Order: sequence, then structure tokens, then C-alpha cells
Amino acid sequence: MKNNGASNSVFFCEQLAKEEYKEIGSIAFLQRLKDSNYRQILIYIHGFSNLPEEALSGANEFQKLCDKKKKKEVLVIPIIWPCDNDFGIIKDYWDDQKAADQSAFSFARVLEKFLAWRSSKKHNPDKAPCLKRINVLAHSMGNRVFRGTLTAWNKYDLPKGLPLIFRNTFLVAADVVNETLQEGEPGELICHASRNVIVYHASDDLALRASKASNLKNKIASRRLGHTGPENMAKTPRNVYRVDCDDINNRYDYPKGHSYFRSGTKKGTPGIVFKHIFECLVTGRVFPEDEHQRSTIMKLKSKSKK
Repeated sequence: MKNNGASNSVFFCEQLAKEEYKEIGSIAFLQRLKDSNYRQILIYIHGFSNLPEEALSGANEFQKLCDKKKKKEVLVIPIIWPCDNDFGIIKDYWDDQKAADQSAFSFARVLEKFLAWRSSKKHNPDKAPCLKRINVLAHSMGNRVFRGTLTAWNKYDLPKGLPLIFRNTFLVAADVVNETLQEGEPGELICHASRNVIVYHASDDLALRASKASNLKNKIASRRLGHTGPENMAKTPRNVYRVDCDDINNRYDYPKGHSYFRSGTKKGTPGIVFKHIFECLVTGRVFPEDEHQRSTIMKLKSKSKK
């Protein structure tokens, strides 16, 4: 598990215990998802400098929060990509950017395997489709992995365009340039493949400040999507929404303010960002009270004075 070199191979596994895994293969894995009692799937893509156990810990926390809100609603499927754990955040950052880009080709193969399995007469002889809704949550540099995956899938397998495969795509503290979702930019494919694209951002996210410093050091000057939200909503597809988390990100993840989308001030208790994500999963609508609304600010409810 410490071999963090990017590979063309993807291993479909189940976790038996901490640091104990069993490879079951893609066909058995996909069949298990289809047969599970959960109504929806959430593909969870972690950020940079996370070794497998750390990434799984975050995914397990999210799963417990989902089960606490509603049993058998959302099944969280973590995708592990090969992060580094060198000494020094700057070296980690650049090594992980390379690994993120290389991983895109591997995960594009996963999506192609899914389409082949879904239409296979051998593996689905009764032609009963898998009716589970598929969603994606990408955190931090996991957004770079996801964006690259769709780019590779489009280029090598589906040059005429991507299917509308994801119901909701949540881009949390995204470590990509803030123009990326605009028409003509690489991240536009995320909008093509998703019904809803929800961007959660916070200007005082310290981890993304380190990211910006790393990029400036290498003469790349661009604000991050996870800091500002989309650069220009007028140039961004209409299915993109933005949620400003400035008021709560550091309360939930002090002092970095980067992982604010799971628990709130107490671990195991859902925060308001998680609650918004879960509401989107259940309803399929980002702002159900106003179909034309495209942005909001997350605020903690103040306690009323007696």
C-alpha cells in the first residue's frame, strides 16, 4: 500500500480490516454495487498527501454520517490514487500533481469498464439495468484527478461526447484554476457529464494558500476554484452552483479550513456543508426553494436569546 507510483492497473478491493484488503476484481465489485440495498452511489476522490488509510478514514466518516441521516440511502465508494508522503509539503504537492495527472488514464479505464459491464449480455443477461444514481465528491487535488479522468475518457473512448452519467458532482475545496469550468476549458466536461455541479469554496482555506504559493514558485499564477468559486458565472454552464463556506470552514477544520465537508464542530455530528450535500443527494436539487438561484453563503444559525 505504500507503493505510490501511478500505474495503469486499478485494483477493485474490499477492506477486511485496517491495512488488510482483498482484491475481488471489477466484475464482482460492480455486481456487488448493483445488488446492494443502497439507493445511490457516491464516488469519493480524496485530496493530496493522503495515504490509503487516511483516505479511507475520511470516506468511512462520510459513510457513517450518511447512514446517520438516512439508512441505505448513499453508499460511499472511495477511489484511492497514489499520493506521496515525502518530507515537505512543496515536494509532496508537485509529486502529487504528477500522480494526479497520471491517474486520470487509469480511472478513465474504470468508467469504460463500467459502460462495458452495464451493456454486457454475459454479466447482465436479464437486461435489468443498474438503477442506482451515481454521484461524485472530489476534494482538493482529487478535482484534478476527476477533471483529467473525464478528459482522457473523452479523448480516447468517447470523442463524440460524454454521457450524462452523474446526478450530482460536488467539487469541494477544489485545487484547480478557477476558470476551469468555463466553456472551452478542460473542466467543462464535468458539467457535460453531471446534472448538477456544486462548488464549495472558502477564501481563507490555508491548504489552498499553500497550493497557490507552490504554483507561484513555479511561475503559475491563477486563483484556485476552492478559494473563489468559479471566476465568471456568466461564462460557466447553467448547471454549476457555488456555495461560499467562509463563515464555517475554520470552525469545522481548524486551523487549515480545508476539510469542512464532513463533520461539524464535533466529529460524528454532521456539519451544515454535509447537510447541504446530503440534501442534494436525496432531492437532486441544489436550491429547491428557488430553481433560478445559483449561489448561497453557508452560515451557522445563531442561538436565540432567552
